Amino acid sequence: MNIPVSFEFFPPKTPEGADKLRLTRQALYAHRPEFCSVTFGAGGSTQEGTFGTVKSILEEGVAAACHFSCVGATKATVREQLGLLRAMGVKRLVALRGDLPSGYGMGGEFHYASDLVAFIRLETGNAFHIEVAAYPEGHPQARSAEADLQAFATKVRAGADSAITQYFFNADAYFRFADDVSRLGIDVPVVPGIMPITNSTQLMRFSDACGTEIPRWIRLRLQGFGDDTASIKSFGLDVVTALCDRLRAAGVPGLHFYTMNQSAATTEILRRLQPV
Repeated sequence: MNIPVSFEFFPPKTPEGADKLRLTRQALYAHRPEFCSVTFGAGGSTQEGTFGTVKSILEEGVAAACHFSCVGATKATVREQLGLLRAMGVKRLVALRGDLPSGYGMGGEFHYASDLVAFIRLETGNAFHIEVAAYPEGHPQARSAEADLQAFATKVRAGADSAITQYFFNADAYFRFADDVSRLGIDVPVVPGIMPITNSTQLMRFSDACGTEIPRWIRLRLQGFGDDTASIKSFGLDVVTALCDRLRAAGVPGLHFYTMNQSAATTEILRRLQPV
């Protein structure tokens, strides 16, 4: 691969899951990732698991980015957590507002991810490289496309160094977003988020929840395969590899893979992207 790659994992909930994720990481390390990120539960529900997984990645000699959610957080708790992460040797954060748990009010001292970014910069200077989220097809809770762009610009101006997008399957949505961001005078790297297709039911559920559009032709093909897992995976590899190839040809700054704690599909996509 002649383009930087990074991988996202979620914290395992069982010892068996931890063992499996360790093997997944080892398989993906062969692709020399720029970093590996670990997700963070709403309201800090998986903080212990997140920090533990981040620590394991660092101990394996790979740069780790810790997702950092501010839903329900106070400045005191964030300050304490930042201290813990610095002591662990973490140098990269993915700063997010975070999803609100069911029945959970906004609470806390941070209303937006931009508030968190500004506070991290105020408290720690340049100790962390700060990533933020970007939504080429619009955040599902945004009032409008323009409001979403302005919210992104606010995060960057608050101190973000770069961004990772929500996954998408329409490359034109990414290109348009990049053009719109440039129009606002924002020049930080915006790395496309890539979701391998391995399970159509899971993909439909995730996409409906996060507002990602599955193009009609892809949705119909997936539905047509029914329970034929092998055909779904084969088709998914073709679709996502072609997407990555187009993005790479356009000169994107990197590719960030949402691995779902699996290595096979991401490994095969990267193998196909290798120059012949």
